[in-house]
Amino acid sequence: MNYRYHRLVQRDVNDAVAYYEEHASDAVADGFFEELLAAIEEAAENPTRHHFLAGSKKLRRANLKRFPFHFLYEIRSGTIYIVVVRHHRRHPRFGMRRKRSG
Repeated sequence: MNYRYHRLVQRDVNDAVAYYEEHASDAVADGFFEELLAAIEEAAENPTRHHFLAGSKKLRRANLKRFPFHFLYEIRSGTIYIVVVRHHRRHPRFGMRRKRSG
C-alpha cells in the first residue's frame, strides 16, 4: 500500500529530530527517524493492524516502540494518509484540525 503525508508532518518530524539532536545525540535522533520510517512502512504493509484513535472511526494510531511518539493515519483508496506525528504528551487535539484532503 502507498502512503502520503500531510504537508505539516515534515515539521513534526524535524522538530522531534532537532530535539533529540540537542538533548541527546545525533545517534538518538537517527534512531528516532529510522524507527519512524520503519513504523510507517509497517503500517503501509498492514494498514488495519493499528487500533482506531479513541472517538474516531477513520484515524488509526501507530505507536513507536522505543520513543514516546505516535502517528495518526487514515486509510483511503489504497493509500495511508499520515496526518500528524506527535509526542505522547502532546495535547490530544494537536494536529486534529489538519485537513485530510488527498
